[in-house]
Amino acid sequence: MKTSAVIFERPGEVALRQLALNVPGPDDVVIEAIASGVSTGTEKMLFNGTMPAFPGMRYPLVPGYETIGQVIEAGAVSGRKEGDLVFVPGANCFADAAGLFGATASRLVAPGARTFKIDAAMDEDAILLALAATAHHAVKRARGAVGLVIGHGVLGRLIARMVIALGGEPPIVWEKAAARRGGGEAYAVIDPSDDHASRYLTAIDASGDVAVVDAVIAQLQRPAELVLAGFYGERIGCAFAPAFMRELTLSIAAEFRPEDVEAVLALVDQGRLSLENLITHRAAPEQAETAYRTAFMDTTCLKMVIDWRNAA
Repeated sequence: MKTSAVIFERPGEVALRQLALNVPGPDDVVIEAIASGVSTGTEKMLFNGTMPAFPGMRYPLVPGYETIGQVIEAGAVSGRKEGDLVFVPGANCFADAAGLFGATASRLVAPGARTFKIDAAMDEDAILLALAATAHHAVKRARGAVGLVIGHGVLGRLIARMVIALGGEPPIVWEKAAARRGGGEAYAVIDPSDDHASRYLTAIDASGDVAVVDAVIAQLQRPAELVLAGFYGERIGCAFAPAFMRELTLSIAAEFRPEDVEAVLALVDQGRLSLENLITHRAAPEQAETAYRTAFMDTTCLKMVIDWRNAA
């Protein structure tokens, strides 16, 4: 089998290319993709060549961990059946390219156990399940009530929504870019320079910007907690004295787990969490180069979708 896949040939070079797929086994499913999201965190680092080394990381590589599609073949022990709509949080199924994270392709082969069955009513919003699961993981990682979220991109918005969905008080969200301060739902979004009086016990950073750490610590009160939910290509540090005075706990929310995805699906089904109004841009696969540059450089682009239904 062959697939059309977005591929980073090398840092800074993105293309759409035909790749051979690995032969599926009895526990695998073959998925015809519907849509794939572009991550402005990890994928931007892969594109820029700033991603720290991971086992199996090499170029050329297929990016992506936000694909939804329909099962067109199901192995005997895959746990799925033909016709199932599924979310695919990554794949490693290409004969001649690395799969890191490997889901932005028109056809995928993946273990059925790594996919998540979704309701058709979610439509393309289901591509946001990975980020919503990351938000759930980060909020559950926090020991205290989250009062501050840094960054109002998609992850920051989902963290703010998640805090409320899990019964917390609406947090304050910091956002430096004026173009991204709109769209707050039941919570306030402000320029951090305008936050003069508030003091928070627990904050979650979703900006991925190591430069914000000292500024956040200055706005915390003892005993303080800062959860890092972004992915950082640079060394993270902070001035010791302010952290000491606030008895800071610094936590890292690592990769989401399957139970986080299941929790998100349950919250959406219960009407407690919305994934709506976060997709702002769409592109056909043949427009991949322009689409990725827009996703990475245009602050008005919250989430770019590669729509495989519009392939030429």
